[in-house]
Formats: sequence, structure tokens, C-alpha cells
Amino acid sequence: MDSRQGRHLQYKRYPISIKTITLPDMKRLEKMLGKFFKVILFIIATIIWSLFVYLIDGEWLYFAPLIAGDILFWETISWQFWQKKKKKPKKKKKGELRSWFDAILFAVIAATILRTFLIEAYTIPTSSMEKSMLVGDFLFVSKVAYGPRVPMTPIAFPLVHHTMPIIGGKSYSESINIPYHRMKGLGDIKRNDCVVFNWPAESLGRPIDKKENYVKRCVGMPGDILELKNSNLFINEAPQEEFDGMKRQWHYDVSTKGAGLNPKILLEKYDITEGGYGRNRNEYNLTLTDPNRDALRNFPNVTRVEKRVEKEGIYADYIFPHDKNYKWNVDNFGPITIPKSGSTIEISTNNLSIYREIIERYENNKLEIIDGEIYINDKLTTNYTFIMDYYWMMGDNRHNSADSRFWGFVPENHIVGKALFVWMSWDKNAKGLNKIRWNRLFRSVK
Repeated sequence: MDSRQGRHLQYKRYPISIKTITLPDMKRLEKMLGKFFKVILFIIATIIWSLFVYLIDGEWLYFAPLIAGDILFWETISWQFWQKKKKKPKKKKKGELRSWFDAILFAVIAATILRTFLIEAYTIPTSSMEKSMLVGDFLFVSKVAYGPRVPMTPIAFPLVHHTMPIIGGKSYSESINIPYHRMKGLGDIKRNDCVVFNWPAESLGRPIDKKENYVKRCVGMPGDILELKNSNLFINEAPQEEFDGMKRQWHYDVSTKGAGLNPKILLEKYDITEGGYGRNRNEYNLTLTDPNRDALRNFPNVTRVEKRVEKEGIYADYIFPHDKNYKWNVDNFGPITIPKSGSTIEISTNNLSIYREIIERYENNKLEIIDGEIYINDKLTTNYTFIMDYYWMMGDNRHNSADSRFWGFVPENHIVGKALFVWMSWDKNAKGLNKIRWNRLFRSVK
């Protein structure tokens, strides 16, 4: 029977005539109810989400309903519902080129929002965090862990850091600059977190958020007293906490008698990837973790395994604060107090080298020394109160890491996010499918 015709239902005792709802009517009703329920569900979800945002004080989370609402209302709701319905002319089908353009534009906008406020991909370029993180590891970095920064240079080519690919040149414009502001995050930086940050010591004149990205371990928190004694790190006079996942290593001089060390065995069995021959074939310079050091000492043909340590009291001009009054080096450093927001210190020409960058560069004050006295913003002063929190970053590969020992404190406005996990790991020296380090895929960063 044609669905558009009336249908009579006959029961034994009560004949009833029911007009069948036509197929077009059913489709219209279904469409109307579908829109209605979508709106209701969206309103309910928005209320629940807003309560959640309020409870955790996560202002950045308000972006979610805005994006969802935009998609819902533009795709689902007819904005001409108050007008008398007219027969709509058939819409012209989008051309293939237009469809591709719309798809690419949406993808770029979505990716930019995700990259700016939620999560960003990052590649490990150097061995400063070896064995914790390897050269060729591709990380996901959480922006929401510590709270995403509002872009300081909002006018920029999407999905590019500071340099245009292929053609070169700046990927951003400094015509608009937004003051530093960090939205509420899911937590705060914790000691020993692996943190991605903008390199403070960069001297190329780029805005903060366009400086080179570095990844190190945050070993010193605001207010901490930090010191290195014979390469061993102490925080507030206590040795650095050790835990699974943190694999510190140092340079060692290794000597053998008779047969030498097999590089293949060192690599495959002990994962020793840095180092080589010394002055002769029975002497080696190797980068070792503590377990590898202990294993080599048990080799029958190994006669010496000695850590390379710069002696206390030896001045190294490449070590922060680059002042002969502080005879510090890569293995013997400090003690030094890490500045904390709101804390006040006494300053003089004797300790000014430690804090000058903070006062002048990071916190934008005018600093002058006139007749041996310090003037900040044209006022004679003997103390200074810090505006921001500062952190101390170091690599786990202690003798092959350009970190805070070389350039000092990391200001809070330079913090990018927290390293979460490795989603891909690529070994350029391997062959075929072995180039992918399968055992590192989706491994969390500790």
C-alpha cells in the first residue's frame, strides 16, 4: 500500500480509522525533533561544563563550549526560523576547490587553537636529556598542565614557531604585543618535572614566545637554595631525589688492560651511546649512568673507571654568573638562592652579577651603577623585590647539557608546558623499520 494514502485498521470489536502520517511529514518531524534535542543537550552540557570550570577555576576551558556552540548553531539551527517559510532554491554544490579550501581552513584553525592552548608537538634535537629522552624523540607537550600562555605575538603564520619554512624570514609580526598572562592550569610546576621553556639567554631580539624551545628537568624551585658539590646536586642541603625514569649520566675516563672494549656490546647490552677512544686504544672517554659505571667496574679487563670532575674553586668564565668573584664551574657551583615572587634580597655591586639579568631584562627595570652605588629606575637602592617566580633547569646528561649552570634562571613567563609522552621515536642511524624505536612509542616522560 502506498504510504501516502490513508490506512484503516480493523479490530474485531472496535473499528478505528487512523490517517497514516506521510513519509515527508515523518522526515520533517524527525528533523525538527533532532534539532530540538541537540539544542537541549547542548544547553545541559554547557551548564554542567560551566559548573566544572567554576569549580576548578580553569578559565581556558570556556573555549570548549564556544567552539562546540559555533559548530552546532551554524550547522544545525536555521537563523530564519521567524520568517515565513518559502520554497528554498537549491543550493549550488560547492566546487571541489572550495571544499578543499574550507576543509584546510578548518583544520588549520582547529590545529592552531589546540597548539596554542592545549597541546603541542616537540622534537628532541640534542642529547642533554639522554637516556631520559633521546635524540629523535617526538613529544607531546601539555600547555594546560601549568596553564596556557596568552600569545604575546598574536599575528603570526599558523603552526610555525619563529621562522618561515623553505623561504626563511620571520613568521610573526611585532606590530601587536600582548602583555604576559597565563591562564589557570591543571597544576603547578613540581620539582623534577620535565619542562619545555623558551631559552632565556637567546640574544637574537625575538619576543619571549618566539625564542628557541628547550626541554630540561626542573631541579630548583622558587625559594630553593641550590648547590653542586663534586658534580652531585643538593637542594636545600639535601641530595637530589632519585626516582625511576630519571637517568643521570656523567663523563668517565675508562682504562683497560689487554683486550679493549667492544663498542657493539657497549651499545646493545648497556646502551652506552656517547664516547670513544682516548689517547690510545686502552683508554676511553665514555658517558655513563651509575648502573653502567658499576657494570664496567666488574669487567675483568677494566682497570679504572673515574668520573671527570672539575675541581672546587676553579673559575670557568662560561659558567653563570660569568663573574670572577664566583669561582664556580660545571661540577662545583653555588650555593645560590632561586628568586621567588614577592621575596626581597639585599643587592650590592658584589652580588649584582647574579641578579642583573632579572632586574634589567626579565622584569624591565632601568639599572645604573653611579659612583659604586646601584640605581633602579633612577632611585638609589640597596634591595630588590622580585616580581616573578624563577626556576633552575638542568639536563640529566650532566656533562653534555647547556642548562641553567651556563645562563642562569628561567622566568615563569618563559615556561611553555610539561612534557607528557613520546608519540614517535626516530633513530636516524638505524636502517629500515629499525629506524623506529618501537619500545619508546607512547612512553610517558618521567
